[in-house]
Amino acid sequence: MMQSKPPAASAALASFAARARWQDFPEPVRQATRRSLLNGLSTALGSAHDPAVDAIARTLRTFSGPEQATLIGRRERMDAASAAFVNAVAINLLDFDDTHMPTIIHPTAPVAPVALALAEWRGLSGLRLLESFAIGAEIECRIGLAVTPGHYARGWHITSTCGVFGAAAAAVKLLDIDDERTANALGIAASLSAGLVENLPTAAKNAGVGNAARSGLLAALLAGNGQRAAATALEGPLGWARATGDEPDVTALTGDLGRRWEFARNTFKPYPAGIVMHAVIDACLALRSEHALDPGRIASVTVTGDALLLARGDRVVTNDRDARVSIHHCAAVALLHGEADVREFSETIVFDPVVVALRGKVRAELDPSMPVGAACVAIKLTSGRSVTHTVLNARGSLEQPLSDADIEAKLRKHASAGAPGCDADRIIEAVWTLDRDDEGLSRLIAAIA
Repeated sequence: MMQSKPPAASAALASFAARARWQDFPEPVRQATRRSLLNGLSTALGSAHDPAVDAIARTLRTFSGPEQATLIGRRERMDAASAAFVNAVAINLLDFDDTHMPTIIHPTAPVAPVALALAEWRGLSGLRLLESFAIGAEIECRIGLAVTPGHYARGWHITSTCGVFGAAAAAVKLLDIDDERTANALGIAASLSAGLVENLPTAAKNAGVGNAARSGLLAALLAGNGQRAAATALEGPLGWARATGDEPDVTALTGDLGRRWEFARNTFKPYPAGIVMHAVIDACLALRSEHALDPGRIASVTVTGDALLLARGDRVVTNDRDARVSIHHCAAVALLHGEADVREFSETIVFDPVVVALRGKVRAELDPSMPVGAACVAIKLTSGRSVTHTVLNARGSLEQPLSDADIEAKLRKHASAGAPGCDADRIIEAVWTLDRDDEGLSRLIAAIA
């Protein structure tokens, strides 16, 4: 008997998006969704008035449409597409947002701003916001898995390139678009996907994330108005996956949709730095504490890790953005200051001569046996003594997760520093009860404005 051909990837994902319901999600997925939204709001509040966010808001305002959606922490409103762009940049800017480790995607930044803007614009419920966010983030991570690791290795910034699909999926869920048009939205998003790893040390990276949010919303609206796309735009012979990577893993893309949730594996950062730098920071903090190290007596620091750690972090530091993805800077500030927070990645600290000098003593070496996300730090002192510490699972990983209280504390700290007019406690309460409070979304919007 002839076997039936499996549906195209876009059709399978569209069917999942149309049928998935918040009340059917496992509790770990629902809690991951709330935690991700809370963490995303935290990072957006921290950078709400950063010059890069100011510049993007000012630029978009010159041709934006009616005021439909709120800019987080800024007491401003813009059209939904522009608000999604600005809020996505704000969430991603400090390198303090969430990470799906198997793909290194930051799921929230391109997706939640679309769900938030569209739900506010259309007067929808907080439950529907959470539902659409979870669906969009799941699809974003599934598409990322299908092209990992070849996609990122080619220079595609996977948060931006896959984020546009998540943004489109979240938007079509809120717009109640049928399966066929949802599949078309994903196909349209494939033509709007962009973002480059080369731009990581610059604000162009964040603009790519903002563009993913806006383009995903645009793809959904175009599909809703009847625009079509190829059925196999994702996985076809000349489709997105093969154009930007190797042979796509279709099982990772569509297998067990609705039963196995990638989004439930989301993680949250304790440090505003590239996720693979966190083990370096943890190891240096542990060495500083355990051995009462005097940084002035450090002769050399050797950091060993896998190829991804070195590819991302073995770099010359020329600005504060370089520092966030620098093995050398992360080690230096952890050893000197016993901290690795927003201040330690500011230009004042980055160009401090003492920090610069210690950075110069740090070298990175490849150890192919080390897993992704792990690092070993060996310090040689001027006395000739050596100390070593290995971290296999950094703080914030699935094995060492941040607690709900940790994420709440992160939001309070960022709100105080970046958007002091916002009521952090009201935001926290609104997020935790968003799916149970009929007025939850309006309370949340009022609190973040």
